[in-house]
Amino acid sequence: MEAIRVLIMDDHPIFRRGIRWILDSADDMVVVGEAENGQEAIELADRLSPDVVLVDINLPGMNGLEIARVIKRRDPRIRIVVLSVHDDDEQLFNAIKVGAAAYQTKNIAPEALMQVIREVAGGAYLINDTVMSKPHVAARVLNQFRELAATGEENSQLFAPLTSREIEILDCIARGMSNREIASQLSISGQTVKNHITSILSKLQVNDRTMAVIYAIQRGWIKMGGEKPPEGEGRAARRRGGATGSAAGD
Repeated sequence: MEAIRVLIMDDHPIFRRGIRWILDSADDMVVVGEAENGQEAIELADRLSPDVVLVDINLPGMNGLEIARVIKRRDPRIRIVVLSVHDDDEQLFNAIKVGAAAYQTKNIAPEALMQVIREVAGGAYLINDTVMSKPHVAARVLNQFRELAATGEENSQLFAPLTSREIEILDCIARGMSNREIASQLSISGQTVKNHITSILSKLQVNDRTMAVIYAIQRGWIKMGGEKPPEGEGRAARRRGGATGSAAGD
């Protein structure tokens, strides 16, 4: 099995060297380069073709998210792990929009960082779990689904095939509702809910409910902005839990 090729992008030499020291201890990883600014990171990504790029989000000059966007546009195969000093919802939204596979704070444990790199290199989108662990963030995402669908804008292939009922069901999923709760909320049968979810997954070509919610933002198709749900809704969503489940759910 070939080693995972990692490029480190951070403007602090000590932090870069620390990450390199951590990754050099792993038998299945190799640090192919280090960059201290955006232009250098983009050039190294073009030349070295890393599997994973670790990108610091807070940089002077060219923002880390812009760097990630350019790298992903030039080579969609490269997986981006965004590192931030703070756990910030706006940064999380933007990390999804540029196609990042993971969003982590810099206080992550060395072993955990190595595991993140392994998983994203294997094709996982760990950023999904980060979003769905925050009910108000997930609900805000679905607000963008509804708003863009309502305007009839055709700047993506995502919304054209989705019906207004399917948008409603995605909204319910993001709020952590089970199929039974969705059926009650929309006054339809449980089987009808399952049929709609199956249709959504098929249209968006994703495998589960979580990916259906996150699919559009990962590709930068969802506009930023929108209101957070009332505090009561947020508490209710937290009690119900995140929008998880495989396929059409139960």
